[in-house]
Amino acid sequence: MNLRKRTKGSVEVHTSALNDIMFFLMLFFLLASAVVNPQVVKLLLPQSSSGQQSTAKKAVTVSIDDKFNYFVDKKPVTTDALQSAIEVYQKAAPDMTIVLYVAKNVPAENIMVAYDVANKLKLKLVLAVEPKK
Repeated sequence: MNLRKRTKGSVEVHTSALNDIMFFLMLFFLLASAVVNPQVVKLLLPQSSSGQQSTAKKAVTVSIDDKFNYFVDKKPVTTDALQSAIEVYQKAAPDMTIVLYVAKNVPAENIMVAYDVANKLKLKLVLAVEPKK
């Protein structure tokens, strides 16, 4: 019977290659996030504690700035022409979603104009917010 203790070898994990891969992935996602949605008017958005974001495959952006100007994919439109501007996009994609970007100090009555247009056209409307930091 062999009663001598065996010497166990040491176990090592080399993570230098994993560090390089993680760095390149982080760099890729940082660069990709800068060009995710170029069709947006720059606004200070309200914040949400849930932090969930919804993106649709077929979407049109409607923006309302702090001077109550309306934009459809960065093109200025009047409140009267808002429905006809969105109908043009709806003809190309009937099941699209409207992503509504609204500045912080815009009253609810201006936001409801976009909601009314979405209801008339039977489209989904999503209000864009920034997650709380």
